[in-house]
Amino acid sequence: MCAVDELKVKYPNANAWQFGDSPELANELADLIIKGIKTASCGSFATYQQEEYAPRIGSYNIILDSQDIPVCVIRLVSMRLVRFCDVTADFARKEGEGDMSLEYWQNEHQKFFTREGYFSDEMELIAEEFEVVEVL
Repeated sequence: MCAVDELKVKYPNANAWQFGDSPELANELADLIIKGIKTASCGSFATYQQEEYAPRIGSYNIILDSQDIPVCVIRLVSMRLVRFCDVTADFARKEGEGDMSLEYWQNEHQKFFTREGYFSDEMELIAEEFEVVEVL
């Protein structure tokens, strides 16, 4: 059994995945989570509707680095629907990226959603908060 399979025994129904859209970003974000700096994330509502795996409050996720090696397990503690333009400075800080400002968050997430294929100031996001339950 590989490490992911072993973790799925310990955390039934856990999904294993990487944050970000590049190997560098996957490693950077995983490191921020392990350090307790990043405790939130978001994705476009449209993308969530197309995914096979639907996140739910209380679910566990195995976070992988760019080499698909598990680095930690997180548990989803809250979810809410919010428009891009309504994201708060508090949520941007919880995302833990860059200087943790709302301006940084807006700039980087606009780039991310544009790379993903769609950006609008009015787009709906699923804003998630999580806690680390195990660092591997």
